[in-house]
Amino acid sequence: MAKLVLIVALAAGVYFWWLGRRTRLSAGEARTLLGIDAGASENEVRAAHRRVIQRVHPDAGGSSELAKRVNAARDLLLAELRRRH
Repeated sequence: MAKLVLIVALAAGVYFWWLGRRTRLSAGEARTLLGIDAGASENEVRAAHRRVIQRVHPDAGGSSELAKRVNAARDLLLAELRRRH
């Protein structure tokens, strides 16, 4: 029984640690990161993402963390556009 409690406690600790490490972008931060305004269309979001990711991608000398944030910004804004329509 003690082993089960220990395993559950460790699993809960890892889960909450993982949740704490995730950084969520607001829509405004996502737009700023991609350099677009609030009324941007889906095509404008995709074009801005392509433009920014070319500069920050690890293969182009950028960082993987920044590339992840740029991808998250694109995903957030596209999901927001889909919810509106």
